[in-house]
Amino acid sequence: MAHLALRHVSKVYPTNPPLHALSDVSLDIERGELVAVVGPSGSGKTTLLSLMGLLDAPTSGEVWIDGLDAAGLTEAQRSRARSDLIGFVFQQFYLLSSLTARDNVATGMLYQGLAPAERRRRADAALERVGLANRSSHRPGELSGGEQQRVAIARAIAGEPAVVFADEPTGALDQASGRMVLDCLRSANQTGATVIVITHDLSLAAQFDRQIHVLDGRVSP
Repeated sequence: MAHLALRHVSKVYPTNPPLHALSDVSLDIERGELVAVVGPSGSGKTTLLSLMGLLDAPTSGEVWIDGLDAAGLTEAQRSRARSDLIGFVFQQFYLLSSLTARDNVATGMLYQGLAPAERRRRADAALERVGLANRSSHRPGELSGGEQQRVAIARAIAGEPAVVFADEPTGALDQASGRMVLDCLRSANQTGATVIVITHDLSLAAQFDRQIHVLDGRVSP
């Protein structure tokens, strides 16, 4: 089976009338792929990320990640699987303003059962990978937007996840900072992670090895 697989997945939100966010989606993503998921606002791509990233459960269908059948997991089991298998990067950086870059990265590994010294070691290694070793003691308010997003990427990759999801990671950045962020994501992919970027930007998506198009809750792989 593929590294990440969806089988006849649908997601219906119980509004009035019901909102069919995804309809009968089947999709395979292989280990080590660098993928862009493309679609306009409201197309269902964020719902797709939530299901692939185990942030939510489908109404029907199967979600498999790294050989794990995730659709039937409890919320506690999904949380553990997210901690062990997945890293997230969002448009907003979600860094704690009171913590240094190193400590922000280290907190992302709190639920992996690592000793504090090992978390700090991995945090320093991840910050070096994104070119911020010399900024590890700075707090978010002392960093540029691009640097904060690179800290967020370091947090996502420090735990050595199998899959990294990035939701509009360059949306709040200037072009130069955006290019640096994309370079960091490509580097994570080259060192073994499957990287999936959610975007509405077709020019950005064209830089990836594969594009998956989402429209009206349906997917064209």
